[in-house]
Amino acid sequence: MAGNSFGNLFRITTFGESHGPAIGVIVDGSPAGLPVDVAFIQAELDKRKPGQSKITTQRKESDKVQILSGMFENKTTGTPIAMLIPNEDQRSKDYSHNQDIFRPSHADYTYQTKYGVRDHRGGGRSSARETAARVAAGAIAKLLLKQTGIEVLAHVSSVGRIDAPNVDYHDAEAFTALREANIIRCADPATAEEMIACIDGIRKQGDTIGGKVSCYITGCPVGLGEPVFDKLHAELGKAMLSINAVHGFEYGSGFSGSRMRGSEHNDIFVRGADGAIQTRTNYSGGIQGGISNGMPIEFTVAFKPVATIMANQQTIDAEGEAAEIQGKGRHDPCVVPRAVPIVEAMAALVIADYWLLNKTVKL
Repeated sequence: MAGNSFGNLFRITTFGESHGPAIGVIVDGSPAGLPVDVAFIQAELDKRKPGQSKITTQRKESDKVQILSGMFENKTTGTPIAMLIPNEDQRSKDYSHNQDIFRPSHADYTYQTKYGVRDHRGGGRSSARETAARVAAGAIAKLLLKQTGIEVLAHVSSVGRIDAPNVDYHDAEAFTALREANIIRCADPATAEEMIACIDGIRKQGDTIGGKVSCYITGCPVGLGEPVFDKLHAELGKAMLSINAVHGFEYGSGFSGSRMRGSEHNDIFVRGADGAIQTRTNYSGGIQGGISNGMPIEFTVAFKPVATIMANQQTIDAEGEAAEIQGKGRHDPCVVPRAVPIVEAMAALVIADYWLLNKTVKL
């Protein structure tokens, strides 16, 4: 199976399945001498792990990371960093009824047709459990970026038709404190309560709902990204669309920009109080011509409703005959609370990779 690696200089390869012994990741290209805070990596994984609250799946995984290589005396050695996360709470019997049935809106049918074999236990490689490995790798990227003054911050900005107002993300510590003060991970407290009530009500109905995660990258220097096929926003889009359940990506003004005139949308250059060139507005989302312009990078990721619902649905079996799929198992009623660290991780991987690439373009 191809497509298990991501990145250029800062490159990761993930492995493992939802109901296998473990999942893991190999990080290649991290510079030597980077101080690694293992507690920070674990804290990032704890934000993604299941069983956190009443509005997440009740699967219980500690997600305790084991670092097998690439570190000595809490610093990177410049060699591949291997990290392993054991699976502890698989209930493969919960999926026995799915063995010969294609679940609606899952990868069952496409995997079976493409490969001729599939792991029906939780989706195997297509399971969102794989993203824990990305979060572990993203934590290394975040530690690298912190050395350069770059911060990657995200929060839940929408659940169903409930939208949070614009939030102030320039104070990373204050933003994170507000976000982590509630189980939905929305940095606006009033909206968070409304979102939680919405998800809990839908959960009790046996249904699911989608939402959005907005991400902000501050401290990013001018010049990250390549001008043609490897534009910075193109790579960020690829990174986000590779996350399970993501159905949309927009940066800057996004789709709303299509309703504007150029005279409204153009970001006028000015010299800031510190003498640096910046723009009055940021409809470009911090990226122009595929290259970062020094303004905060802003983008939003849309997640579809979780496909597994607690109700029986009509479907097709492996023989092409009509069948009924039972609604059972442990699943999130909405993925966005646990998706926040995944979005941050993938963004950090892209920025770390392009930051290293930018070191090679001129003397």
